[in-house]
Amino acid sequence: MNLPASVFHVTWLWVSLVLAVLVLYQVWLRGAWAQFRAPVRLNVFCAFVLVLALLWALSAGARPGLSLHHLGAMAAVLCLGLRPALAAMALALCTITFMGVVEWQAWPINFLLIAFVPAVVANGIRVLVERHLPAHFFVFIFVASFAGSALTIMLQGVVASVSLVLAGAYGADYLLYNYLPYFVLIGFSEAWLSGAMVTLMVVYRPEWVVAFD
Repeated sequence: MNLPASVFHVTWLWVSLVLAVLVLYQVWLRGAWAQFRAPVRLNVFCAFVLVLALLWALSAGARPGLSLHHLGAMAAVLCLGLRPALAAMALALCTITFMGVVEWQAWPINFLLIAFVPAVVANGIRVLVERHLPAHFFVFIFVASFAGSALTIMLQGVVASVSLVLAGAYGADYLLYNYLPYFVLIGFSEAWLSGAMVTLMVVYRPEWVVAFD
């Protein structure tokens, strides 16, 4: 979803700016940046920036703030790690902002809702899978990648919808019946898109996927 600044009070925009700066500061301090000294890892990172920007630019929606698009968050987290994935998503958001898809005033709140929230959810799912399920190839592919991608975008839709309700942009009943159900549908396509991408890389280029052992 590409959220316009007009649906949020100015207080929301300032608070989201502070939170986004704090998140990016932590990403900069604690990110595993040494891995990108290798040209292959840097190429993978740059490729994710471009792919995510394309995915997010191709959105559909009828009302302000209620657009839908693929996220690619789970694939980014599995391939890059949490903090590098957040950096890639931030750069992708900057790219579509330069393209005019997102307003600069709304960049921080878009970063929090379509980058930070899904990345944290995706990483949480990855950690749970690693801790509680067998270390098996098909568990990684079908549970972490396929099912995890679908669950990530569905939970992101819930968080974004709650934010819109709290901001007074839309009523809860309207979002419950006219917006949230579509996240179930896009969850299936997100699962196939991210799952297929990760599967191909694990099979042919496993060194590109940092979460795969």
